[in-house]
Amino acid sequence: MPAVSRRPLPPAARVTVAAVCAAGVLCAAPALRPGTPWATLGVLALLYALCEPGVLPARITGRHPPSAVGPFLPVLLAGSLLLPPAAAALVAVPGSLAGRPVPWVRRCWRAAHLAVAAWAAALCGRAVGAPGEMRTSGLPYGLLPAACAALCFCVIATTLTGAVLVTAEHHRPAAAWGAPLLAALAPYLTYGVVALTTALLWLRGYGVFAAVLVPLPMYVACWFFARARRARAAQRAAVRALVHAVDLKDPYTRGHSERVGRASAMIARELGMPEPRVDALRLAGLLHDIGKLGVPTRVLRKNGPLTAQERAAVQLHPEHGHDMTRGLAFLGEAREAILHHHERLDGSGYPHGLSGDRIPEVARVVAVADAFDAMTTTRCYRPARPVAAAVEELVRCAGTHFDPVMVDAFVRALADDLPGPGGPAADGEGTPAGPPAAAAASGAARTAPDAGPDREGAGAGIGAGAGATVLGEAVWLLG
Repeated sequence: MPAVSRRPLPPAARVTVAAVCAAGVLCAAPALRPGTPWATLGVLALLYALCEPGVLPARITGRHPPSAVGPFLPVLLAGSLLLPPAAAALVAVPGSLAGRPVPWVRRCWRAAHLAVAAWAAALCGRAVGAPGEMRTSGLPYGLLPAACAALCFCVIATTLTGAVLVTAEHHRPAAAWGAPLLAALAPYLTYGVVALTTALLWLRGYGVFAAVLVPLPMYVACWFFARARRARAAQRAAVRALVHAVDLKDPYTRGHSERVGRASAMIARELGMPEPRVDALRLAGLLHDIGKLGVPTRVLRKNGPLTAQERAAVQLHPEHGHDMTRGLAFLGEAREAILHHHERLDGSGYPHGLSGDRIPEVARVVAVADAFDAMTTTRCYRPARPVAAAVEELVRCAGTHFDPVMVDAFVRALADDLPGPGGPAADGEGTPAGPPAAAAASGAARTAPDAGPDREGAGAGIGAGAGATVLGEAVWLLG
């Protein structure tokens, strides 16, 4: 059953569930007559039940077994191609009732709506010759009944599921039926091909071995994919928690990490980096300040100039961040950006004083994104600079502080993101021209809560002129 809450079902939903359960019983009832191939039905029902989460003990499947959607559909579709409609309707019943520790109404719904869908798919398959013609003709003729059965199963299952979403959760019909049906077509057709392989092997004399040869490896693959999805979700949660921890400790720069992550990804895409490296740059931007957790809070929130000792404590944050993320193997080269995003091309940065190409490429990307967000954010010691002025400063410092290639890529990406004949433009208050989405992507002209200056040192330039003077005074304070 779809994600229906445990509160009492509305009357319309009760009627829907009861009607589908009654239809499932009517579809399966003829199987009680003589002539039902119980051996084939029993093998497929057992294999389906093993695919259902909750049937096998946790010591075999792990604490979090994979979703049954992938493995069980080829089994049900194979039953629709091999069995009479009534028998095909029974394949899902034992596993649906035995698996998933959920209320019985949900188990009955699952068994009933899958039974109705399998029954309709078997009727549709038999209308175009399954299984008789498949036994004699094989491929490519077998693709026709497999496709028809898969499409019929998809339409019926999605329609019935949508009916519960509409009646129980009050979803809009378009959201309950339209988009889910379109999204399900390709997967169901793919499962139909897997089911066809199982059915053809079965019909050619391999019997039970055919049922194990195809769906079982698919279940194992789904199990590994489920583990990978859970690991990736855990990684995202860990990153969000770390970023949130930094925001809590240094609220003045709240949102800074997210903006630097977006800007770093913009630069990476402009440089034509593959998507895995773009993701690595996004992570690097998100976590580049994680080392601030190792800097005393009183230093981060201090109103006024830092002492030499306090400045040295702030400059340790890249090394703190690198050490803190040592065990996070999924970060990959993002850790290099965490350690080196305050290095300068001329060797005057920290913590190791690297210069030129000795600075990792990912760190050179994050350095530009970090400096731009620092300059276009209002701090207690200065207002935000306009986007155009910040870009001009990046260009002026290209070759000394920043990698010219990264600066050029950022300027091009920013020009594409902020429309206007002159590229990046801003009004006199430092607020960028263009739609809000563009401002969010570029990280321009934000005002943070006045809790204290960020003193990580973004590495913006020092030079002649009023703008350079402001940056010169705040060179160790920019973040």
